Amino acid sequence: MLNGCFTAIVTPFAGAEVDYEGMDSLVDYQIENGITGILAVGTTGESPALSWEEHNALIKRIADRTRGRCLCIAGTGSNNTQEALLATEHARDAGADAVLLVDPYYNGPSSLEIRREYIEPIAEAFPDLTIIPYIIPGRTGAKTLPEDIALLNRKFKNVNTVKEATGDLDNMRRTRACCGDSFSILSGDDALTFAMMTDSRIGAAGVISVLSNIVPQAVSRFIAHLQAGDFEEAGRLNDKLAPLFGLVTVTTAEATPLGEVTCRARNPLALKTLMSILGLPSGGCRRPLGKMTRNGLEKVLTAARQVQNDAPEVFNPLAEWFNVDVAERLSNPAHWEGLAYEDY
Repeated sequence: MLNGCFTAIVTPFAGAEVDYEGMDSLVDYQIENGITGILAVGTTGESPALSWEEHNALIKRIADRTRGRCLCIAGTGSNNTQEALLATEHARDAGADAVLLVDPYYNGPSSLEIRREYIEPIAEAFPDLTIIPYIIPGRTGAKTLPEDIALLNRKFKNVNTVKEATGDLDNMRRTRACCGDSFSILSGDDALTFAMMTDSRIGAAGVISVLSNIVPQAVSRFIAHLQAGDFEEAGRLNDKLAPLFGLVTVTTAEATPLGEVTCRARNPLALKTLMSILGLPSGGCRRPLGKMTRNGLEKVLTAARQVQNDAPEVFNPLAEWFNVDVAERLSNPAHWEGLAYEDY
């Protein structure tokens, strides 16, 4: 059973290529700031846009760099069970401690099929590897139900943790009721972590975080306070981090020659935009993700400036590690030139 604070780390790019040295720096930054573990090549790491050669190379590099320092979870999910089996075999051989299996996207299997035709074959083939189902129906169009997670746990003791990103607290309570106390629920949504860990009917054990890419020390301390039952201090940290919660998906209204439309900048676009502004290894996203709109960029800047104004200590570890002046980078337009589309 996993617990603590894990970072769903981005994949930095230098132009069209993966920035492996930049990844090394990001991993070291995470470890030095108290993270429990790193999720390599999850969907925040743009796994759908990587080749399998890049995917496997990143897992091997991160597993090597984290060994003996923190845990490594490898994203090995697919909408093709055979691919997921091969990726999981590689992750095991590379030294990953666990693998994350996102629900099969697009082809839309039922929960029964996900259990029998996807997770079971992998759990059976790798009994010494922790297998973590990842439930995020808003991105996959599929959903493993709490009942099927519990059936998996009864049959395979290595299926003892779930990453929960349904956004549905009742679904999480049902997972706890079905799976019992000896099962770990990890938050997959930074904004819901406080609620998930303080609700006794959910009893989440930690988070696989997006925001900890930028502020790993603050998120790690937040989780530590929750684990210790210090909900007052955890609440204060939650409030300091709250302006950043909206960066996972940034929604704006945009004017077009044909009328107004809604634009949604999905993770990790806003996150990597802020990382670029702040001077962290990041690069842009790989196509088909592109850039933010000007309105979206303003939302990112507004959120980061609020944290810098109200709780500058949140950004201090970043400033020290990457030797940047956060206030200057959030006020100088030169640092976000070219990061947004000039028009719709």
